Amino acid sequence: MSLAEAWVRGVGVDWTAVLAGRDARTVPLPTYAFQHRRYWLDAPEPAPAGPSADDVDARFWEAVEREDLKALAETLDLAPERRETLDTVEPALPVLAKWRRRKRESAVLDSWRYAVTWRPAGASAAGPGPLASHWLVVLPDADGGAGGTAHELVEELRGHKEVDDVVTVVLDVTRADRAALTDRLREAFERNPLIGGVLNLLPLASCGDRAADEPDSPGVPAVVTATFLLMQALTDTDAETPLWTVTRGAVGVPGPATPQAAGPLPGQAAVWGLGRVYGLDHPRRWGGLIDLPAPPGDEHTSGDVLAGPGAGVGDRFLTALAGDEDEDQFAVREDGLYVRRMVRNPVDPEAGERRTVGFTGTTLITGGTGALGAHLARRLAATGAGHLLLVSRRGPDAPGADALERELTALGARVTVAACDITDREALAEVLSGVPQDAPVKAVVHAAGAEPPAAAIEDTDLDALHEVMRAKIAGALHLDALLGDRPLDAFVLFSSGAGVWGDGGHFGYAAANAYLDAFAEWRRGRGRTATSLAWGAWAGGGMVHEAEGDRLRRYGVPMMDPDVAVSAVQQALAHDETVLVVAQVIWERFAATYSAARRRRLFDEIPEARLLDAAQVPVGAAEDDAGPARRFAERLAGLSRAEQELAVLQLVRTHVAVVLGHDGTGAIGAGHAFRDLGFDSLTAVELRNRLKEATGLGLPATLVFDHPTPAALGERLLSELAPPTPHADAGDLTQLDALEAAVAGLDPADDVSRTRIATRLQALLWRLSDGPAQTPAGEDPDDVVLDIVSDDEMFDLIDKELGLN
Repeated sequence: MSLAEAWVRGVGVDWTAVLAGRDARTVPLPTYAFQHRRYWLDAPEPAPAGPSADDVDARFWEAVEREDLKALAETLDLAPERRETLDTVEPALPVLAKWRRRKRESAVLDSWRYAVTWRPAGASAAGPGPLASHWLVVLPDADGGAGGTAHELVEELRGHKEVDDVVTVVLDVTRADRAALTDRLREAFERNPLIGGVLNLLPLASCGDRAADEPDSPGVPAVVTATFLLMQALTDTDAETPLWTVTRGAVGVPGPATPQAAGPLPGQAAVWGLGRVYGLDHPRRWGGLIDLPAPPGDEHTSGDVLAGPGAGVGDRFLTALAGDEDEDQFAVREDGLYVRRMVRNPVDPEAGERRTVGFTGTTLITGGTGALGAHLARRLAATGAGHLLLVSRRGPDAPGADALERELTALGARVTVAACDITDREALAEVLSGVPQDAPVKAVVHAAGAEPPAAAIEDTDLDALHEVMRAKIAGALHLDALLGDRPLDAFVLFSSGAGVWGDGGHFGYAAANAYLDAFAEWRRGRGRTATSLAWGAWAGGGMVHEAEGDRLRRYGVPMMDPDVAVSAVQQALAHDETVLVVAQVIWERFAATYSAARRRRLFDEIPEARLLDAAQVPVGAAEDDAGPARRFAERLAGLSRAEQELAVLQLVRTHVAVVLGHDGTGAIGAGHAFRDLGFDSLTAVELRNRLKEATGLGLPATLVFDHPTPAALGERLLSELAPPTPHADAGDLTQLDALEAAVAGLDPADDVSRTRIATRLQALLWRLSDGPAQTPAGEDPDDVVLDIVSDDEMFDLIDKELGLN
């Protein structure tokens, strides 16, 4: 090492003598300097010496929490002869440590707690604005039970002074067919190319009266399936017309004039969960969601939603339809128009706990052998739960079930692990019949279900949609039906933030979780206990797949500590809460990602989320009336073929870099395999969606897998964007075009390679023109080339860099 240091500083070293007898050999090295790129941040300046007040405070509380009397004395700088004075404090250390841990945990939980609320629409939505002049309205068929509501809305729309034409398509929601619906929509767009908005009234099919829409079947509501098929069909038509979806009673807006004691209707709420995902995946095809007042209960006689004081509901409906383009979630009520907001919801320090849930008797946990159920079971066992009944599909055969049972038993709980498919009501009833009579079921936690991989709406079939929804919905309905007449201390539903704000590619998951949140409110409306917790991402598995976890962290939703998260369950029960969002969110990152394609107002009342200035043009927003796809096509039209290839390749590389979180395209080579770059099914869908938005092309979800490199993918895109045309004078210029495109595609940061290739090309140009071309004065180009590299090395470099072989 010392000789090497001397060598690089200019000292002559006879390496033959140094390495003699050491079985050493020489190896060829490149004749250019190695390139270096740093991937780490500069280390911060060292902090000034000496402990800060925070350090001292931290050491004090660490000693207290460890109940370490000696460390506490050292922290207090007590002289040895005075340390015995702390002996009187020692019995209090456990109490003080527990208080400290509880306070610190409460502070973390407060930062994770959110609620959904409704605010009166602002001035931007104070009156009917400009509506699209031509509309396509999709209606439920006359026998669907919609009463006159859907047709009243059509007449309201036709009566607006700015509306010239309303085309209607009638659909039987129980027999909807994607292909047939696509054909009918395409025909409607062909008949009237001026259609500027699509109004989905299919959810009104089940809203003739409240009783008809209350939960009674474990299947997926027909209006959810019909709306999903409509979204698919609109995507299949390639139309970018905004879709507005209308529901009745999907959301609860408390107020003196709009009491909804019976709670929202879960089936209608599921449509909202579906719509929020569609809005994220297809921002240019998205209008929004409008909820009308709930259908009347049995005590009412009229179902006319638009009738009322001043007939204000109809006017407010049109106001929502033409309101602020940044607002996409409205509730129309007799006393006003409301918009949806998520707000922080810390526990009121002045409010004491309303009740204590001791988990005596039997606590049934669905998904009990999974990661989430196991975390909760451990906490309940450690805090004195009586009998834990852990239910899962595989039961005792689930991985780790035996070890979990032993662990819980060691903590003092009585444990039963049962195999049961909770979508099978009879099987669940059989499990419940085996509950010991001396320990009746007193609490239920429905934690079953897992988030499936993301998929685009056009690539998600109904079976996949129904499968993910059924486990959540059927489980809740069967538990409610089988235990509805028992005075339970707790009925807890594990929901997800996907049902609150949406999650790209997770249509069924978002719809099912939105259903659960509404189901908790619906159950409360019947005088039964219910608490739904819409979770963010848990560490330790059970809530999201590993790939999903990586994506969520990148988007600003890091994993929550399970030990703290389970405390949120006990806290929510202690305060008798109905619906609570519990998520760790880095708002500066999440809000920017969430509003990348268009501004969204859901998080406007969370200070950390206020990043997008009203004057800022969001990423992906149009700079003029032409969309990005049209502008890109116009740009290509003015380029040569080689320039077109370069432009499309650069487009692909740019979006690949964004999806993978790179700070530039330098590491995205034209020939790099997507697999080697780290792509998976999730990022493949994300890239496909970005390229669809940028090019306007209909692209399959398998795009990345069918075209495994940026170069191959660029060729596929260009073949559709600008099909090649024969040129009479092409001749030898075809290869030159390819050479030009390859040179233009070189990494701008690779100065060494670019310089060497430029020198070689200068020599070739000199030979072609029989004279020097931009050669340094007094130097022969061939001599310049040969002085730098050998012929073999030169040709090898050309072959590798330009792909001419």
